[in-house]
Amino acid sequence: MTASPPMVLPLGDAGADLPTAGGKGASLARLSRAGLPVPAGFHITTAAYREFVAPFRDRLGGLDSQELFAAHEIPAALAAEIRAAFDALGADTPVAVDTAVAGGKTSAVGKAVAGGKAVAVRSSATAEDLPEMSFAGQQDTYLDVRADGLLDAVRRCWASLWNPRAVAYREHNGVPHDDVALAVVVQELVDADAAGILFTADPVTGARGETVVNAAWGLGEAVVGGLVTPDSAVVAGGGVRSYTVADKAVMTVRAAGGTREEEVPAGRRHARVLADDEVVRLAVLGQAIQKLYGVPMDVEWARRGADLFVLQARPITGLPGETEEWNDSGVGEYLWTSGNLGEAIPDVMTPVTWSLVRLFIREAMSAANVPGFQLVGNIGGRFYLNLSMAVSAAKAFGMSSRLGAIEQVFGKIPPGLDVPLLPAGRWQLIKAMAPAAIRVRRRVNANVELLPGFLATARRRCEALRSRAGQIEEPAALAAFWDAELLPYVVLTCQMLEAAGRQGGAALVMTRDRLRTMVGESDAEAMLTGANTGGELASMGPVIGLGKLARGEIGRDEYAALYGHRGAHEFEVSIPRPGEDPGWIDKQLAETATADARDLLARQEEARAAAWARFDRRHPGKGAAMRERVARWKAIVRDREDARSENMRAFWAMRAFVLRAGELTGLGSDVFYLSVEEILTLLRGGVAPVDRIPVRQATYRKYASLPIYPMLIVGRFDPVRWAASPDRRADLYDARGGQAPVGEAVTGFPGAPGVVEGVARVLSGPEEGERLAAGEILVTTLTNIGWTPMFPRAAAVVTDMGAPLSHASIVARELGIPAVVGTGNATMRIHDGDRIRVDGERGTVEVLN
Repeated sequence: MTASPPMVLPLGDAGADLPTAGGKGASLARLSRAGLPVPAGFHITTAAYREFVAPFRDRLGGLDSQELFAAHEIPAALAAEIRAAFDALGADTPVAVDTAVAGGKTSAVGKAVAGGKAVAVRSSATAEDLPEMSFAGQQDTYLDVRADGLLDAVRRCWASLWNPRAVAYREHNGVPHDDVALAVVVQELVDADAAGILFTADPVTGARGETVVNAAWGLGEAVVGGLVTPDSAVVAGGGVRSYTVADKAVMTVRAAGGTREEEVPAGRRHARVLADDEVVRLAVLGQAIQKLYGVPMDVEWARRGADLFVLQARPITGLPGETEEWNDSGVGEYLWTSGNLGEAIPDVMTPVTWSLVRLFIREAMSAANVPGFQLVGNIGGRFYLNLSMAVSAAKAFGMSSRLGAIEQVFGKIPPGLDVPLLPAGRWQLIKAMAPAAIRVRRRVNANVELLPGFLATARRRCEALRSRAGQIEEPAALAAFWDAELLPYVVLTCQMLEAAGRQGGAALVMTRDRLRTMVGESDAEAMLTGANTGGELASMGPVIGLGKLARGEIGRDEYAALYGHRGAHEFEVSIPRPGEDPGWIDKQLAETATADARDLLARQEEARAAAWARFDRRHPGKGAAMRERVARWKAIVRDREDARSENMRAFWAMRAFVLRAGELTGLGSDVFYLSVEEILTLLRGGVAPVDRIPVRQATYRKYASLPIYPMLIVGRFDPVRWAASPDRRADLYDARGGQAPVGEAVTGFPGAPGVVEGVARVLSGPEEGERLAAGEILVTTLTNIGWTPMFPRAAAVVTDMGAPLSHASIVARELGIPAVVGTGNATMRIHDGDRIRVDGERGTVEVLN
């Protein structure tokens, strides 16, 4: 049974995202969780809006749309929940009724106004405060609302979604009316003596190194509404560069029963609103908010006495400076997937990383390429693979029965999804692919023989290359080092990974399927565990190594040398490796102190022995052959993971090369916004598009501010418009339309068997790992090796993305933790704190009452 969506949420609740709390609400929740000075409050979610409009939803859009809201009462249960949240807010707020100038600052003399505490009731639409699209001001806000007027203010906010201005704006921007919903934010009203807006980049010139602060007396509505010309200050280099005092004729003040505009007393019209130290404090606050969001921000603020408050923050729209489009979804009508390799590259990629990923694909996945078609794509900065190629190739070679094997690697294709095929005939595909397949097969056969020797020396060779990269003194010498030493080694690591992954053909999938047929899901998974017994499984290394470190079996330097290159963002060369962080090991030890992987491995060893014993009884005489087959299976898994680990170590060496290039060219970290080819041109004395770096940085920030895109995309995909939709899906986007609704049930691949009930902890990234308490169930979009140390704490694991051969499945099986992977909708259907039941054998997750 799926839990009902929440109607009311605390202001800083982790579930207050864009579809649930609207743009303004999601932003305030983010600010609150970051510890910024946001007035206390709560969200009335889009689910409450939808419940309210359900009786007249079909009539919305007509001339009487707003009248429909006035004609209906808020359901009693919902009204009671809203009143309870209001009652839980702080004590009555004093109201300033007079002000006087004292030393250039205002002092408030106030008394309580009858009617109790007052709040601001703000509309928060789901198509609001997004990059390239600002719906700010299209819906209503009500100030100085008391208990007796709260429900009416909420209802009027909902109605404002259908005012003529908002309807016209949506139509102008091509946003379907059915795609938006409205949440409401209720907050304690700051009794401000001054307020205004600050911009963390100059909104006129686009200068990113300047903060512009506007300030006026009273509440901020006079500034926002353009009723007053505010004071304006510019902060640069940590100090106030200029301060212009305006003639502030009007201010908004609180009054019994609401707010009003009144004239500013003559003695204050030409007085400074802010002292220099207050301007600098506001600029510092703005920079903290910009750092949180990663983009220039427009921030509404208020001052009460010596205290500063953040009332709202949104990305600045229309800021001078163009952006590029990074989007390969338009090259053809294909099925794109971020499954498998995309789980290892979960970030929006900088240009240099995308160029290195293309190098990796060219050398490590050449067999999957079809000449004339694009194997991988950059969609909104994120990595996607063209799955239409694999499906088309399987059909062309008469292997449609093996489509199930594709799903075990890349994740499930939704039932009924018509996978678009490559626009090429069967014989055209065979003719294009067969010669390359033969060449790759010969190369793989040769490289498999070299694999043991490569793995034995790879770490030492790569560490030497990384060290050398940081010591080269001349740009031309660094380019020569790339050509002669680093590039050949990177290509070697890619080809060794290709050989390790393709040795044994389909053995990884076929062995698992064979065992499941003979003994069932649970015993098959138990029999396939224990890959560590023949040598360490690389994806398990960090957590096993932490145990050894904690017990004094290895030292810190050895642990760092073994695992310092592995992490959640190991492909992205602009992000430091864990081994570069002096506090990394201590943080890992602290997070794993409550769980010992040895206990889980020992328990799984017992389960494995019992499963083999049952196999021997059911299939006498077949045990020895099957054990040999499974041992080969485990050896292939270890080879694949070892080769992958060394390939990631090579990415650390490439990071060292790029960092040194930034130093030698004077670009510093800006170098990450050039491709590796452009960097090499610059090092050799040529001309590179350095002037495009600001544009690429703005493009990166735009895409990085959006949620993670769907795992499967068919056809042309617009990340910004998708993010604006309250009905956006994390599993599938089909530009052809007609896709089935998201299922109520949460089902996926049986990742690892077992049944567990517990509290769901929904995490957006491994950086939130400290929120996962021992015994809770980890629910997230995807996992990779950066998540491994938190697995021993989890009672079970549930992911949106994944397949039987993905990271979550492999690690969970080895530790004996139940797992369901590749659900597509777990993070949409499960809320943080829900009690759920995970059945890892059936691949189901149930939300309990």
